[in-house]
Amino acid sequence: MRKCDILIIGCGIAGATAAIELAKKGLDVVVLAAGDSNSAWAQGGIVYTGADDSQTLLAGDIHAAGAGLCNPEAVDQLVRQGPKLVDKVLIEEAMIPFDRNGDGSLSLTEEGAHSKRRILHHKDQTGKAIMQGLLAQMKNVEIRNGSTAIDLITLSHHSKKMTDIYLPSTCVGAYVFNGQSVDLIFARETILATGGLGEVFLHTSNPQEARGDGIAMAYRAGARIMNMEYVQFHPTTLYIPGERRFLLSEALRGEGAHLLNARFQPFMHKYHERLELAPRDVVARAIFTEMLQSSADHLWLDITFRDKKWLQERFPGITSHCLEKGFDLATEPVPIVPAAHYSCGGVAVDLQGRTSIRRLRAIGEVSCTGLHGANRLASTSLLEGLVWGHAAAVDIGEHWNERSDYFPPVEEWQMSHEKIDSALLKQDWMTIKQTMWNYVGLVRDQDRLRRALKMLRQLQWEIDSFYEKAELTSDLIGLRNGIMTALLIAQGAWRNRHSLGCHYRIS
Repeated sequence: MRKCDILIIGCGIAGATAAIELAKKGLDVVVLAAGDSNSAWAQGGIVYTGADDSQTLLAGDIHAAGAGLCNPEAVDQLVRQGPKLVDKVLIEEAMIPFDRNGDGSLSLTEEGAHSKRRILHHKDQTGKAIMQGLLAQMKNVEIRNGSTAIDLITLSHHSKKMTDIYLPSTCVGAYVFNGQSVDLIFARETILATGGLGEVFLHTSNPQEARGDGIAMAYRAGARIMNMEYVQFHPTTLYIPGERRFLLSEALRGEGAHLLNARFQPFMHKYHERLELAPRDVVARAIFTEMLQSSADHLWLDITFRDKKWLQERFPGITSHCLEKGFDLATEPVPIVPAAHYSCGGVAVDLQGRTSIRRLRAIGEVSCTGLHGANRLASTSLLEGLVWGHAAAVDIGEHWNERSDYFPPVEEWQMSHEKIDSALLKQDWMTIKQTMWNYVGLVRDQDRLRRALKMLRQLQWEIDSFYEKAELTSDLIGLRNGIMTALLIAQGAWRNRHSLGCHYRIS
């Protein structure tokens, strides 16, 4: 058993920012890092402030992209605090090497639905650069690599003192699988920073760890979950049959890349006045529609008008990956297909990341601050993680002496030892992915959603049955969380009969 002040589950920009700030306050911080974070995979950049820009203009762009569903207080917090924290935390303290112009000024690019060039970047590997800088700052923090949280520990679910069920819903830590056994980690405050859920879809730009773990754990603990139907699909990932999708950053279109249909003709003029820089949900559905009309399994992205040397300097990671796969961005269009990219919903939180459960917070993509509404504005995700990671840490520090230190007696984790067939796990994952892609994907209707719910509920019963008796593995934990997350998305889409943003129903 381990007792600490703060347990942070996840280590992307949100979790790392919170850990750094809390460690500065002298608190005992434990961070669980199960694998790759979505933050490290972010290519395009992070919102900053452009020339002739303003908080009002940025807020207007966020609200417009979010289709009117954005939380005004969350938007206000981001536009007021975001650029200042980029300066303080990322540029001054972590010294992130953002790209600069010849005169030494910060280089800014434009992305879809932005009215100004305001996106800071480091080549096409902005998230990786940010995470390297933040991890170097994580001093006096205990990082447990390869550890997977199984379930949150709450008074109502796990306390052996029966009368604790009458206390307010409270989280006191988590059961954590270390690869061989289960550790019991008590914490005065637990922070979910587990990232996204793209892995529940057949095509995704996310790492394999993006299984919706934090959302599923929070739901089982009784936390409020909201806006799960709003899953954003990125319009452009590299299409190679049989391989995981590779993100082709929106910054490519920000630098002038064109979308072409199966006959190599431009088509975005039919769908939006901003063409390739329309909001992501519009662009993704336009691609999907063109694919259906031509019975094509992919379309094309063309940036051949750009010089080869310029492309290699501006997008080294993308050009290199494409060349490895046999495509030269400078001389030919590349095949693209939309893919699940970002969850606008999640664990409901306030401006300090507090959930509906005491002593439990959620920050970053796992949370729903309301900032993104029905569709996220490009490059606001890293900034949201930075702002809410910092805000949660500041609030915890300011109210540290007010919190309860009560830890209840709880049961030790009982390990099962029945081997599970790995082929069964793979088949269940494929069923989840195909069901979600075909029935709860870019375009939804009542019949598809009804079928999805029936299939997912039956599958959840099967998974829960063998989870209870099977030997614990990270893959099994992820499957249990993945089916729960998929159901929450499908249920949200079923209940919401009105198309809005990235939730599009044709019935």
